[in-house]
Amino acid sequence: MAEKIEKAFDKLYAIVMVLCKLLLIADVVITSYAVMGRYVGKYITLLKDPAWSEEIVLTCMVYMAFLSAALAIRKGTHIRMTSLDIYIPKKVLYVMDFIAYLLVLAFSLILVYEGFKFAMTIGSRASYTSLPWLSKFWQYFPVPLAGTAMVLFQLEVIYKHITGKGGEKA
Repeated sequence: MAEKIEKAFDKLYAIVMVLCKLLLIADVVITSYAVMGRYVGKYITLLKDPAWSEEIVLTCMVYMAFLSAALAIRKGTHIRMTSLDIYIPKKVLYVMDFIAYLLVLAFSLILVYEGFKFAMTIGSRASYTSLPWLSKFWQYFPVPLAGTAMVLFQLEVIYKHITGKGGEKA
């Protein structure tokens, strides 16, 4: 059973990673096109800087920032202070890590709840300046989306910590 759950988390991780890569590609392509449109567009009519490029690039960056934070939770690659860990007794360190994991889980749950509430209220009432038909919901949606991934990945980290099968890397 644990192996199936591990494989499910591996697939979720892979999906989020692919999504981040696709967003990065979109960022680079849109930014390159916009820059070319600004400087080369004077001479080539087909290359005009689209008005929507900056807002869409910003939205892609928000998605990447939040989703990559979720990826870092699973791999334990967030910045942490571990220089004093060698001086702390193992049991105390185990409890401190567990408390830290619970705090990250609580923060992730807040991201899901408050992020979804914010996206549904303020986000759905506003629209992009350059794309008035597109709701700002999509700019705020990465907060609850990544929060959900963070909750799932943090539950896996807590499970591994309790069972002694890993947890975050120090």
